[in-house]
Amino acid sequence: MVTSAREIRPLPALHSAGSTSRVLNLTAVWERDAAEPDYSARPFFSSPLLNTAIIVKHKIRADERDLFDGAPTSATKIIIPFHTSELGLGARAMFVGQRGWQAMLLDLCRGPAEFQRDRRVVELLNALPSLDPFLLREHFKTHQIDIAPCYFAISEADCRRMQAFVGEEIGRLIELAYANKRDSGDEAAKLVKILLSTQIDERLEPLRLTLNLEGDAYREGVFSWKGFLYYKWMLSELWPRLGAVVAELQQIRSRGLGELELSIYLDGAVQRLARAIAVHRAEVLEALSLYDHAFADLTEGGRTAPFRDFLIKAPTMFTMLGERIGAISHIASFWRYRFPDGCAHGIPALELVEIVQDFEASLGVLQRQPNIAAGEAADPTLELGEAQRRIA
Repeated sequence: MVTSAREIRPLPALHSAGSTSRVLNLTAVWERDAAEPDYSARPFFSSPLLNTAIIVKHKIRADERDLFDGAPTSATKIIIPFHTSELGLGARAMFVGQRGWQAMLLDLCRGPAEFQRDRRVVELLNALPSLDPFLLREHFKTHQIDIAPCYFAISEADCRRMQAFVGEEIGRLIELAYANKRDSGDEAAKLVKILLSTQIDERLEPLRLTLNLEGDAYREGVFSWKGFLYYKWMLSELWPRLGAVVAELQQIRSRGLGELELSIYLDGAVQRLARAIAVHRAEVLEALSLYDHAFADLTEGGRTAPFRDFLIKAPTMFTMLGERIGAISHIASFWRYRFPDGCAHGIPALELVEIVQDFEASLGVLQRQPNIAAGEAADPTLELGEAQRRIA
């Protein structure tokens, strides 16, 4: 399908966000790292066209549903810019799972072998709940697909916001690693920047000696550490934003929607969302507490073994952390994108119900549809299908 930039969100604005838990920006990777040997030797996609795509976890709009045989609420969208240097010219786009999507994918590849490999990558992307770079990296590693680290770099926007958080978080370890060096403050600032890059170089040698790690175990350990720092930062950023979203939903809920069934649905849904968000956050905090304890053993107790062991085992925890944080990140980012001024007054009731149901689906909240035809009373678990019929 061919679409303009306006129809899929302004591409330049989408491009400027870099890669996030909802967007994998391969155009930005091409601009930044195309000259690096690893970029071409270990590409994300074998197809050059796909390898400059922008991948989005996208909420399906009403006018897009007829592209599918089923009725998905979200899908993985592949956007191919007409010109990578002139994103305002628009793009062609396709959804994974829409009718004929594999034929469209084949058209973007240079032959059957390339298609088979890239289809597998697309299907793995589609199976993930988010496009968080750390979750992606571990997912492809598990499935033995070798992709260069440059494709999983944290975006520049995120990097700037993270640096202050990371600097404070690792300050104690930097002091330990550079205890006998002059200008440790300058070394600390350099170390923060290195940790947020995709490369590990000799400037991290004091850290390697502190952690007593060698070779692959050292590289994997540092990457795992960055992952946990990234998740800790994301949670600290997300929680205030999520609180604002729930508060705004509560305000809409208190005003009501006019239709009794819709008001009942929204009343229950807001409560379920608040509970599910709290559960997701608690699960993430529990996992991060394991890191905190191991880090405290190292920086306060001087015991390197617990932290070293933790870093070696940490990748197995990435998937759960990525799923939980990706789900709540979607709620915060989508709501604020849809209502940038924090005001949802005047939103059509059906659109609001669709948004809330999408949020529930992203959090794995199960619902039971009442049998209205049999006289069963509507309850707070009213499904979207029944809500649509009441509006019609």
